[in-house]
Amino acid sequence: MTSTIACQIDANAAGGPDDVWLTSPDTAQTVAWHEVALRARDIACHLDALDLPLGAPVAVAAQNSIGSCLTFAGITYGGYLATPLNLVAGVKVLSYVINHSGVTVILVSDDYRSLIEQAVRSVDRAITLIPLDTEAGPVWLTDTQPETVPRHVPTAETAGLLMYTSGTTGNPKGVILTHKNLLAAGNNVVIGHNITAADTGMCVLPIYHINGLCVTVMGTLVSASGLVIPYRFSVSGFWRQVRANNVSWFSAVPTLFAYLLNDETQVIIDRDRLRFSRSASAPLSPEIHRQFEEKFGIPIIETMGLTETGAQILSNPMPPAIRRIGSPGVAVGNEVMIGDDFQRGVPVSQTGEILVRGDNVMQGYLNQPEETAKTITAEGWLRTGDLGHMDEDGFVFVTGRIKELIIKGGENIAPREVDEVLLEHEAVLEAAAFAVPCANYGQRVEAGIRLKPGREASEDALSAHCVARLGKFKSPDMIHFLEDLPKGPSGKVQRLKLFDLVHGDG
Repeated sequence: MTSTIACQIDANAAGGPDDVWLTSPDTAQTVAWHEVALRARDIACHLDALDLPLGAPVAVAAQNSIGSCLTFAGITYGGYLATPLNLVAGVKVLSYVINHSGVTVILVSDDYRSLIEQAVRSVDRAITLIPLDTEAGPVWLTDTQPETVPRHVPTAETAGLLMYTSGTTGNPKGVILTHKNLLAAGNNVVIGHNITAADTGMCVLPIYHINGLCVTVMGTLVSASGLVIPYRFSVSGFWRQVRANNVSWFSAVPTLFAYLLNDETQVIIDRDRLRFSRSASAPLSPEIHRQFEEKFGIPIIETMGLTETGAQILSNPMPPAIRRIGSPGVAVGNEVMIGDDFQRGVPVSQTGEILVRGDNVMQGYLNQPEETAKTITAEGWLRTGDLGHMDEDGFVFVTGRIKELIIKGGENIAPREVDEVLLEHEAVLEAAAFAVPCANYGQRVEAGIRLKPGREASEDALSAHCVARLGKFKSPDMIHFLEDLPKGPSGKVQRLKLFDLVHGDG
């Protein structure tokens, strides 16, 4: 494996100069590896002309596109710190991220210029906004020709990505990933899914989120394979884009699998070419998993990852090996351990915190040394904050987040257990259980659900369904019917916001 993203781009350009990396199904534009290398160097040199120091953060505010991918490649190629902005985070959070990250340059597409202009108004330093074309990348504001060779030469330990977490319980934290971290993250996807240069992935998740960026962008970069990158996910157009662009795999989140499963559009699938899909960012309901595979005949490889680990840490094996539905798999490319309150390993099948160690583990949180020290132990184990257990074959089963655990009358109830029972009901599209303060038990169980289009179900019927499978104690005391569930950019339901949504000010 190469040491930096710049080295990997140059190696790909030397090994297959005319092989296509990027394809836009919206414009039919393609970019081959030799063009990627030229554009990445050009972007790096233009950033040099702005007199930015090595490692300076450069923010990107743009939808998925060829231009966005080239921009990421160019920023990192020049030794700068790519800082994607979460475009659904809201002005207040964007202002915080811009201020906290220290960025002075933001590359922004026309669609998001107004949003970014609002966000920078409360930032107390000068910010330069540079247009970003969705096909070509940055549109420089000067006619001055920069140098042809980048000023800085990044190393494996140079920080390459600053990505902020969703911030469900306060301000988001800035995760710093080095070139070594990013390449290891991409390689974990490659070895986990047997990806070769003959493959073509499709990215339908935003690349300002770790799944979209590290799984599909870095995964295809490390493997020198193709990447199809539509502007956005389209339920009705998805399968047509897959077939028209010779896609062999894609990465999605449980919400998107549910949307595809419940869409009635007639589809044609080349199953000889489309060999697998992968799910991450949130637990996949076993019911949705089974139904999707039965309907489309495409295996879903369930995985698990975090921003702090450059995405994937666990993956189920590829067919024909046996997968375990309900588990995000075994450790791939890193070590995973289930630990007790002191981060010591626990016996097989015993619940504890999921810990991970490897080259993909972040450098730390930006300007938060105490938070970094709490998250990464002296032995190098990263504390995920997720609860789970491991079976005798190394498969991990996630039972919930430590902060989201429902403690009713002293008994621990994993919200996911309640979710999965609700999702077994034929009328339920999405479900999430959460804790509510209770005078008698300390906490009680409630749930928010979203019904499938055209389906109906009463609260009494859903409650009876839960009691029959879970018993009265674990079943929700109230079920709230919602038009949508609050989600982060990865599609993961934000349980801690559900309480405010149904019991607070919304």
